[in-house]
This record gives sequence, structure tokens and C-alpha cells, in this order.
Amino acid sequence: MATPDTRTQILDAAEHLFAEHGYRGTSVRAITKLAGANLAAVGYHFGSKAELMAAVARRVVEPITAAQCAGLDKLLARTPDPPVSELVEAFAGPLFDEMPAGDEGGARTSRLIVTILSDPAEEARRWTGPAEDSVRERYFAAFARVLPGLSPEELWFRMRGIFAVTAVDRLQVHQQPSPGCVPPVAGEAARRWAITFLTAAMSAPPIRS
Repeated sequence: MATPDTRTQILDAAEHLFAEHGYRGTSVRAITKLAGANLAAVGYHFGSKAELMAAVARRVVEPITAAQCAGLDKLLARTPDPPVSELVEAFAGPLFDEMPAGDEGGARTSRLIVTILSDPAEEARRWTGPAEDSVRERYFAAFARVLPGLSPEELWFRMRGIFAVTAVDRLQVHQQPSPGCVPPVAGEAARRWAITFLTAAMSAPPIRS
């Protein structure tokens, strides 16, 4: 097996450290030390720590985004208004596929997505581009057509909840359960439960203020 090049080694090290310690808790020096690279390598390959964060996030998220896009294309080829359950499956399913239980890569992906969702550093979320925006807007429009009673604000809140619930569930699968707690379930059962739960959450009546 070929040894990963310096750029890939830096990406791997940064993904591990950003997922464990967040953006601000991770230094360029720590990344290059873990990667076995010199301190100037981050600037040479990525330009800055912020651009490295963007490259790490895109590497993790792009397969998820591509699968979400393909799933929506398949649904819309059949009907312009797919049921909520199928939209949720197409949107959330790739998150399960890219964060499988029993896989260290899946564990890192789930930790990184939780970091992206929760890290107070702006750099953790500033990396999104046209591809991510397009998928988000297409799903938003599809959900809006079948859930016309929801305000745009509440709909987007519920869509963010899909990411949060799935990422936290996948993260817990890779952690040791606390004593006395029921351990999380892995595999197809967890996926079915999540899709059922998220479908109910997306389909709930609007919350009136």
C-alpha cells in the first residue's frame, strides 16, 4: 500500500484533531506534529488553518452531499411531491451510510459533523459552497411543497434537527455507554428508528406562537 502524501496526511491529522478538540482547540503545530510534516506544510498545501478546516469538512461532507443529491433526483424523477418519509430517508440515509457503526472513519465523521454543528468558531461553518447550498435549497423546496403549513424558519429548524439527531446518534454508537444506561443500537434497526422518528418530527403540525 502506498504511503499517503503529505497533503493527505495533514488532512487525516486535521480531521482527527478538529473532531476531538474543535477548531480553536487545535493548533497548526499539533496538526503537523501528528501528520509528521513540517510547520510550513499547512501554509504550502492549504494557505491557512481556516482553509485546511474547509478542506477537511468538504472531504467528509462531499460524499454525503452527492448521495443526498442522487437520492432526491431519483425521488423527483418519479413524482414532484414525494412523501415526507421518502424525503427524510433520502436526506438522512447518507448520513448513516457515511457514519457506519464499528468503523473508526465513521466515528471521526460523526464527531466532525457534531463539531461543525456546534463549534462556536465561524471557520467551522464558513466552508460551505455552491454544491452544499444547492442540495440544501433543493431539499428545502421539496419539503416545503409537501409541508406547506410550516414557516420557512420552522422548516429549516427541523431540517437542521435531522443533521443533529443523526450525527449525535452515530457519535454515541462509537462511545462506551455510561454505567446503567441502555447502550445505543447500531445497524439497520437504528436507521429505521431514526427515519421513523425524524419523519414524525418533520410531519408534526406547525408550532403556533
